[in-house]
Amino acid sequence: MNRAMKRGFTLLEMLVATLIMAIAVVSLMAEITASMRNASRVTNRDRAALLARSKLDELLSEPTFPLDTPVQGALDPSLTGGVEGGWSARMMRFEMPPSPAPGQQALYRLSLEIWWMANNERRTFAVSGYRAHVLRAEDLQ
Repeated sequence: MNRAMKRGFTLLEMLVATLIMAIAVVSLMAEITASMRNASRVTNRDRAALLARSKLDELLSEPTFPLDTPVQGALDPSLTGGVEGGWSARMMRFEMPPSPAPGQQALYRLSLEIWWMANNERRTFAVSGYRAHVLRAEDLQ
């Protein structure tokens, strides 16, 4: 039978095809691993943003939050996805009337930083919020 009439792949062609497929699979696996790491980072960032917004709302609505005093606390691990995390906040005067007197409005700024541990590194996410405040006599001392 004539060699040109035979159909099929030679062993060399099969080895080349297998090598090409192996290279493609390895590169796809590397891309999938990188994508999973990025997805994990984005998930942690989104979780931190949601926690920061929630904590900011909670602290801004607290009428007795101290002025010009750093306050900090831990975050519940069930909210952080089981990782260690916490927050620190500080309320400062942001805008005062030119001649402050009791009964006038002032604007306070609350700076909040949420932190969490990822791969033995401390990651942070910072937000700020503002609250109007009616001045009292003790605020002006």
